[in-house]
Amino acid sequence: MSLPQTLPPQTWAATAAGTALLSALEAEAGETRLVGGAVRDGLLGLGGADIDLATRFAPDEVMKRVKAAGLKAVPTGIAHGTVTVVGHDLVAEVTTLRRDVQSFGRHAQVAFTDDWREDAARRDFTVNALYAHLPDGVIDDYWGGLDDLSARRVRFIGDPLQRIAEDHLRILRFFRFSARFAGQVDADGLAACTARANDLMALSRERIAMELRLLLALPDPVVTLALMLEAGIFRPVLPELDVARLPVLVQTIVAESAAGLSPAWERRLAALLPPGETRVAVEIGARLKLSNVQRIRLVAAVQPAGSAPYWPMAYKDGGEAVIDRLLIAGDAMAAVPLIGWHRPRPPASGKDIIARGVATGPEVAKRLGAFERAWVAAGFPNDTETVAALLDAAAQS
Repeated sequence: MSLPQTLPPQTWAATAAGTALLSALEAEAGETRLVGGAVRDGLLGLGGADIDLATRFAPDEVMKRVKAAGLKAVPTGIAHGTVTVVGHDLVAEVTTLRRDVQSFGRHAQVAFTDDWREDAARRDFTVNALYAHLPDGVIDDYWGGLDDLSARRVRFIGDPLQRIAEDHLRILRFFRFSARFAGQVDADGLAACTARANDLMALSRERIAMELRLLLALPDPVVTLALMLEAGIFRPVLPELDVARLPVLVQTIVAESAAGLSPAWERRLAALLPPGETRVAVEIGARLKLSNVQRIRLVAAVQPAGSAPYWPMAYKDGGEAVIDRLLIAGDAMAAVPLIGWHRPRPPASGKDIIARGVATGPEVAKRLGAFERAWVAAGFPNDTETVAALLDAAAQS
């Protein structure tokens, strides 16, 4: 794949805030350059990456220059050299060039430097260590990132084992970037990640959940997931993920596409879990410290799809839950009518039961429940005659 050797013009850089920021940090003189995902994705013709700038200026000098340019400077990680800049329609992170003095898994002691190659050497993958001069887009490539990006190859900078020892999260990032960009997984990187898979136990479960979410939400992560499961990458932290369930994940992805739905990572995670095992889903939701909404969806999705008609189940559990179950079962056609469906409100209340001669008290709720069940079974009719007939039958039951 042939890629441009210079970064295409960046829309944000031509805005008033972008121009002010780049001028303040002397980008045209090469003192500040765009780095990381924005360069990588920009060369691939993709958008949406965060704006990360690397600069030779010390953090305090960055703060002073940004404020003088009329922009807001927030010292979000100033001990490690990072200042967040906020302007009209602009959020950018500016980080002073660094080198690692000592690393502790996810934490590093750093020293500031003015050497671009030193800064590049501490980054994870070659494709993430590309620097673009602005506004002309000329690329500085210290580790062969352009060649790797052209070859769709994700490769660690230097010794993969050392890179992983410095930051254990790089194991999961290696596979996620490989799934997103690479035609195949780099053998040296795979071997290192396999050897250091137990390092994942030292990571926060929130970090693991974030990377898993990003991986599962990719258009087609199946090949990469297969490698990860066969190599035992998830075994230390998520032993419940079953390689035998990969065909179900494939079935789910095909059904999502047929139904015209975007990937849902909770649904795809459920596809990899033992069917019907809500206890397992509950445990994983707690272990990964998912939000209540995410936990509820995961637990609901592992339950069986049941049989048609699906409206009663959708009324009870929600349309989203039933759609997830049907897609995991590979039944896109059954799921389509539920897309955009909202749970209707029953067209009756306790007053309607009382009006039919039922005395006030617990019996009213009982008869109203009987009406609701009959109304759901009948397909949620709302015409006056059918509703009245159902109410009469419930009041007399």
